[in-house]
Amino acid sequence: MEEEYEGHQVAPPIPYGFGAEKASIIERINPEDIIELIRKRLMGLVQDPKTMEWKKSKILDDISISEVGAWQLSNLLLSVSNSNTALSKLDDKTIRKRAYGITETAIKMVLGNWMEYKITNRAQIAFVADIMYSLTFITLKMADMEGIRKMITGMYSEQRTINEIGEIKKKFFRRGN
Repeated sequence: MEEEYEGHQVAPPIPYGFGAEKASIIERINPEDIIELIRKRLMGLVQDPKTMEWKKSKILDDISISEVGAWQLSNLLLSVSNSNTALSKLDDKTIRKRAYGITETAIKMVLGNWMEYKITNRAQIAFVADIMYSLTFITLKMADMEGIRKMITGMYSEQRTINEIGEIKKKFFRRGN
């Protein structure tokens, strides 16, 4: 159903706008969002569900690290936790090697800066290592076998097909008038 706008015919809206949908998906899978959460958790902060403010948690006191340490480690994570990485093509061997490398660098940072990071026990080191490895591995796995890229390409193909079918129907029904 076409509408008139200032004397010009306007095509009906497309049910799913690929550009907006693509941007929305990239925003939803944006691995950078988790970095903020990880940084706060490394510092021992939890979000109050009522006020939405971040507050120090006594429960996390034994494993939390300093703000400096949390910022430095989260910056390290940003090297792999970003949209470019999620949209890239990586194989399993590369993913595992990179995840181990990031974790190794994080442990070197923790050990080299233990006073500044306020490291007081071995559990903190394991806590940091597990977070770094898990997040790196999971983020890089998003790029395994081009999963995200193929999904977005599939959406584009689907959108193009929907548009082409719409054009065919429009041409068909115009001939009948």
